[in-house]
Amino acid sequence: MTTSVGYMDKPWLKHYEKGVPETVRFEETCIPAFLERSAKEFPDHTALLFQGFKVTFRQLNDMVNRFSACLKDFGIQKGDSVAILLPNVIPCVAGYYATLKIGAIAVMNNPLYSDRELLHQFNDSGSKLLITLDLLGNRMIDLRPKTSIKQIIHTSIGDYLPFPKNLLFPLVGKKKKLAADVKPAPNVHKWKELI
Repeated sequence: MTTSVGYMDKPWLKHYEKGVPETVRFEETCIPAFLERSAKEFPDHTALLFQGFKVTFRQLNDMVNRFSACLKDFGIQKGDSVAILLPNVIPCVAGYYATLKIGAIAVMNNPLYSDRELLHQFNDSGSKLLITLDLLGNRMIDLRPKTSIKQIIHTSIGDYLPFPKNLLFPLVGKKKKLAADVKPAPNVHKWKELI
């Protein structure tokens, strides 16, 4: 006669290495609190590194605090959706943390999506604000009337580059199609001017 082994018997426990606990205790906290803690404990340690440009935990936390205040000034409230349409650049991380810090919902979008795909995501999420790259700025300005997006904030790959790249980028960025001019439009802002 065989005995049946069920979920309640936890048969997997006999395969755990010695010293591995049956359950794991984890801290229930919001993600921005981890950044704040790191900024206090390791203020001068590198949090982000982009093309040689270093941002410390203190600097990142300051950037997040400034941008979360900006989001509030734009009327973004707890539960509102903020669309982030950026590659892996420093404002992507700061915008994500700032959005979470005020209790809003960060809606991550792929910069390679077509306008049709972005239109669906913006409308499906009910996004009220968009953070994007200057290369996509004009497309997003044209797409905005079909969405609930009120403000567009754009950044550039060249916004956070170390010396001498920061001096060279304005000269070669547009020629190499790494930067673009964003046409004037209402409620369109530059990231660096807001921060």
